[in-house]
Amino acid sequence: MISKKMVGYVEASSLIRAMFEEGKKLASIHGAENVYDFSLGNPNLAPPEEVKQAIIDILNNESSTYVHGYMNNSGYEDVRSIIAESLNKRFGMDFSEKNLIMTVGAAGGLNVALKTILNPSDEVIVFAPYFGEYRSYVSNYDGNLVVISPNTVNFQPNLKEFREKITAKTKAVIINSPNNPTGVIYSEETIQELSDILREKQKEFGTSIYLIADEPYRELAYDGITVPYIPKYFENTIVGYSYSKSLSLPGERIGYLVIPNTVDDFENVLSAANVANRILGFVNAPSLLQRAVAKCIDAEVNVAAYNKNREVLYKGLTEVGFECIKPEGAFYMFVKSPIEKDIDFANMAKKYNILVVPGSAFACPGYVRIAYCVSYETIINALPKFKELMDEIKGIK
Repeated sequence: MISKKMVGYVEASSLIRAMFEEGKKLASIHGAENVYDFSLGNPNLAPPEEVKQAIIDILNNESSTYVHGYMNNSGYEDVRSIIAESLNKRFGMDFSEKNLIMTVGAAGGLNVALKTILNPSDEVIVFAPYFGEYRSYVSNYDGNLVVISPNTVNFQPNLKEFREKITAKTKAVIINSPNNPTGVIYSEETIQELSDILREKQKEFGTSIYLIADEPYRELAYDGITVPYIPKYFENTIVGYSYSKSLSLPGERIGYLVIPNTVDDFENVLSAANVANRILGFVNAPSLLQRAVAKCIDAEVNVAAYNKNREVLYKGLTEVGFECIKPEGAFYMFVKSPIEKDIDFANMAKKYNILVVPGSAFACPGYVRIAYCVSYETIINALPKFKELMDEIKGIK
């Protein structure tokens, strides 16, 4: 018999992944070109050419021990040093290799961070809409998730409710900007106010509250908007990063944690995170990919292609009557459901071979998420189907 905790996990299995499997099923019936699968944030763009060349060069020119051997739990020192120098140059920080731990993607990194700091019944605050797996990550370490209700005016965090829900048990806050599922970038004003609230509450309760910045979409920002770098605003910040989106390497599971010197109990937090990385079974981030990303530190994915998708999709949807805030980053559009129940709308969309994810999966019912990291042709071909879907809904009303 499986554990009671796993019974709950299985029952709440990811709706996003379920929709992705539904897409594969429909593609086998109707042909992939006739299915418009916007369910999964799986980048359709190829990695930059530098990545391929870096892997070839490493395999051809480096010893197998250097490439495939054991290493420090934190990852290769030279790789961490290169990344630290890049962050310092970009954001005016003062990191060294000591401040970084290479991780198995952002998901692995967040689990390492949470295992490091959480005691049973500690509270972790998230802002709806949020990536649904955060609930499972927190539950993994017997923490309690506290959800702040969505601010559907602009999807900036609801800081009034946030202030009210921080307690002496609050151990961490997770933020995700650019945000999945809304594509909203949390403004500098928002980050400054959030940081001030955390300092105030730390002083009030005599506790440490860690702000965990989940940043896999940092490089995907549009219209010249700057994504605030959270450690510049709050001392107790831990950053989780992934190259899944910035280099189109989601299946390679490569990322890192940044633990600045300014975090409370820095030496113990750093030591515990290294141990957590090992005993969670990750042990190390993939060695070849560590070497590869270090060689591609300045490489960039084709953000212009995502922006092209964003523009045509937003224009096409709003022209036929859909409502949504135009995303500022990432590659998601969070569209208001034209009927009351988002799950019913998602099921209606399947009749037109359109796959979207109900907002309920992100603790924000009444919306659906559309992942536009697909081919431009998929969006162009899907827009007439979206119109037919809206026409049906208008006919019902």
